[in-house]
Amino acid sequence: MEGHHHHHQHAMDETTFVMAEWILATPFIILLAAYLTAVILSNRTHKKWPVYRVVLWIVGTVFAIVSVLGPLAQLAHGDFVWHMAGHLFLGMLAPLFMVLAAPMTLFLRTLPTHAARKVTTILKSKVAAFYTDPIVASILNIGMLWILYTTELYTLMHEYVILHILIHFHVFLAGYLFTLSMIYIDPMPHIRSYLYRAVVLVLALAGHGILSKYIYANPPEGVLRAQAEAGGMLMYYGGDAVDVIIIFILCLHWYRATKPKFQQVRRQTAAESM
Repeated sequence: MEGHHHHHQHAMDETTFVMAEWILATPFIILLAAYLTAVILSNRTHKKWPVYRVVLWIVGTVFAIVSVLGPLAQLAHGDFVWHMAGHLFLGMLAPLFMVLAAPMTLFLRTLPTHAARKVTTILKSKVAAFYTDPIVASILNIGMLWILYTTELYTLMHEYVILHILIHFHVFLAGYLFTLSMIYIDPMPHIRSYLYRAVVLVLALAGHGILSKYIYANPPEGVLRAQAEAGGMLMYYGGDAVDVIIIFILCLHWYRATKPKFQQVRRQTAAESM
């Protein structure tokens, strides 16, 4: 088993791997620069963009960059536990922080009116409605992870640079879509009810939790049992920690949305009982 474990670590040579790292990191570096530029531009014409949103964006893009470029990315290539830490950074933490930074609101504020209108048209499209549906986003997110860890895809990802790059981009984009479909920070043309989002979220979390237990019991091909167990636990508890934040925000929004109605009902009851 030991020998079997090491066969995929060196399938991609150093130069190819470094190239893949930079291909993955560059879009995030560009996004970071674009956001900061948009803040400077929009602050000239609008009221100041909140500093905490800027911080959230920086933290989110740094999580993404760290997971694909540098020591963590190199460790993740050979060790499943580090791979899982990178997965949490890229697929859960980076998307959460970046969604909370309200990038679309900022860009719509910064863009010239005609360009902003075009973007809004795309956001209102049927395609956007399809991908931002919590069920679709959950399948793209959790479903892909099931395929990755229960088939040969995990091994192949370490051997073929194109797969390595595509899977990493997918993990981030699916994580971003998933977060975006659950908590509405940016304007959302296609709004789903709180109950619908809450039910899908609970099912998605179950899917994520079951997969982490499955990995714990059935290591992916070429992964040592000890690493699979530690990686599965990291996925389970680390995933839970991020999910708690998403649940909290969803519930907070839900509470705020229903609060005025409650107060109105309370006032009416009080008036009637007097």
